[in-house]
Amino acid sequence: MDDKDRVIIDMLTKDARTPLTKIAKKLGITEAAVRKRLKNLEERNIITGYTALVNPSALGYNTVSLTGIDTEPEKLLDVASKMKEYDFAKNVFITTGDHMIMVEIWAKDGDELTRIISDVIGKIEGVKRVCPAIVLEKLK
Repeated sequence: MDDKDRVIIDMLTKDARTPLTKIAKKLGITEAAVRKRLKNLEERNIITGYTALVNPSALGYNTVSLTGIDTEPEKLLDVASKMKEYDFAKNVFITTGDHMIMVEIWAKDGDELTRIISDVIGKIEGVKRVCPAIVLEKLK
């Protein structure tokens, strides 16, 4: 990977819909060369996909929580796998630090978040503790 690949990654990270012509112009290479570099980055599993960034509140999800979940050690992978099944769980991470699992949860409001925590997550076998932190503002 060289500096041109890094520029491609940076531009697509900021806007996955950046036209290849714009990338080519910035790099001083042809659109075909950009396409070839992209294919190479994808084949090497450096770029694994393209996605849209969604504003949760525009869809009616007014409460976003970064929720830590602690489990019995032998249930860690089971709980993490179970969390991936729920539509309210937008991102699921196995982590080190304060919590074993971190989940980004989108809820309509605080009442729905409370129901998710108590009626869903809290009842999963192996869950010991659930620690939600409501996102006040996303800065980046």
